[in-house]
Amino acid sequence: MTVPSHIDRSALVRQLRAAGCVFAEDEAELLLDAADSPEALAGLVERRIAGEPLEYLLGWAEFCGLRIAVDPGVFVPRRRTALLVEVAAELAGPSPAVADLCCGSGATTLALARRLAPRWLAAADIDPASVACARRNLAGLAAPVFEGDLFAPLPQQWRGRLDLVVANAPYVPTAAVALMPQEARLHEVPVALDGGPDGLSVLRRVAAGAAHWLAPGGHLVVEASERQIDALSAAFTAAGLVPRVRHDEELDATAVTGRRPA
Repeated sequence: MTVPSHIDRSALVRQLRAAGCVFAEDEAELLLDAADSPEALAGLVERRIAGEPLEYLLGWAEFCGLRIAVDPGVFVPRRRTALLVEVAAELAGPSPAVADLCCGSGATTLALARRLAPRWLAAADIDPASVACARRNLAGLAAPVFEGDLFAPLPQQWRGRLDLVVANAPYVPTAAVALMPQEARLHEVPVALDGGPDGLSVLRRVAAGAAHWLAPGGHLVVEASERQIDALSAAFTAAGLVPRVRHDEELDATAVTGRRPA
């Protein structure tokens, strides 16, 4: 449903732009589409100007051409993570067994389900709200979502048999979380943002676990920042994985892969 046509779209755009919304025109149209009355629109605009993420107001985010449900507090899928999906799909091989760790809303899991024909696909997250959101997004797929820390909740029969592990784990250094945009640091669950003193605490644990959960020849694919490449590659090597780096200038994204030697 949309609000009446007499709503002043130009005034709405100016209001959003004054609040710092870079894509004010696009946001105005999305908010107009989401509201079913002028009163509802006013409420959405007020919340957006106060800094609430647009995706929470809409109830969804666009990711890899898909509409992903996003609940308040759940990590909002970023455009840059499309590189992780692309690289993972290239490395997966036929009928892979795939685990998506730190899955958040399940956006990456769903995108991979659309690109692959996995013989087994599962997701996991430590945050209960994220698990509930991911289960809703993955409903209808044979893709269970487990609640727990990294590999811990996965079925033990898949240990040493996974062909692909992906993880959009937190990689922001603790001290830098306070410098993130307000809509992230004040609204998204902290466990999805804080990667420890150098941003790599969780990713080191992912690498160490992947060395035991991947099948020989299997791949780990994670997202990181460019300045973390050397340290993360060293962590992969220390875990027994062979690292490679892929960067996409347009997406401003960096994916690091680790192959378990055959």
